[in-house]
Amino acid sequence: MILPALNDIISAHERIKPFIHRTPVLTSQQMNRIFGCEMFFKCENFQKAGAFKFRGATNAVRLLTKEERKKGVVTHSSGNHAGALSLAASMNGVKAYIVMPENAPAVKVNAVKGYGAEITFCKPTLQSREETARIIIEKTGAVLVHPYDNYNVICGQGTSTVELLEDINDLEIIIAPVGGGGLLSGAATAARAINGKIKIMGAEPLNANDAWRSFASGVLTPSVNPLTIADGLLTSLSELTFSIIRKNVDDIYTVKEESIIECMLLVWERMKIIIEPSSATVLAVIRENPGFFRERRVGLIISGGNVDFRKLPF
Repeated sequence: MILPALNDIISAHERIKPFIHRTPVLTSQQMNRIFGCEMFFKCENFQKAGAFKFRGATNAVRLLTKEERKKGVVTHSSGNHAGALSLAASMNGVKAYIVMPENAPAVKVNAVKGYGAEITFCKPTLQSREETARIIIEKTGAVLVHPYDNYNVICGQGTSTVELLEDINDLEIIIAPVGGGGLLSGAATAARAINGKIKIMGAEPLNANDAWRSFASGVLTPSVNPLTIADGLLTSLSELTFSIIRKNVDDIYTVKEESIIECMLLVWERMKIIIEPSSATVLAVIRENPGFFRERRVGLIISGGNVDFRKLPF
């Protein structure tokens, strides 16, 4: 299995620069006092389509051949990747077919519709999602752009960490959320190559802790009935993302639901920025492990800000 390298991520960054936002790195003295360390928030909630996923989706779309562009792209996603691929495809004149579970958040369904993609709803199981996507591929010849089990997508996601380390070059730790592992894989690949001294951590809900269990055991362990408010982190690692994480990540921390909610609210109140629950997991890691992070310089990748305001947890 060939794993992405830093030069792949640098190439992806050059490729997608004209299309993405270079998102800001924010700090807050008040938050640093509360948590006892220096924190630098890489705010992918300000990315186009509201999440880091736009980076990987854009890289994948830009690498399509002429023939592939004519046939379009397809994916299955309940949220941010669906919106990101829809927008990336639209900006590049490519048709997008999106398979979404019938219980997907309304805010994310509306975003996909707004970007002009064709939605097909399915049962909320991985089997149904994959089967529905397979039928669309057979009918249309569209190219599958998987949310995270895709080399080009992972390279795109790693560009956020390249930017973070260009802006703040003396970090001691980077924390990224982990669901399917695309973001953490890209972040870890970039950070490990740029500065081997940086500790790279994954943040995962305790109620959806398949990545932690896989990492601890060394055996890929799929998620079974995950129940967490962090709806972006419900998916399981793939063989590809697990291989990258085992090679480059130092540790994965799990966090309780109440910590996720408390940290999400704290960022809204103190920093005046909208983050989704998945993003709050990185701050929740520091909240639950204050001793380890005390007086350290920590980069936190805020993965997105797509929230249904009609269903807030606080």
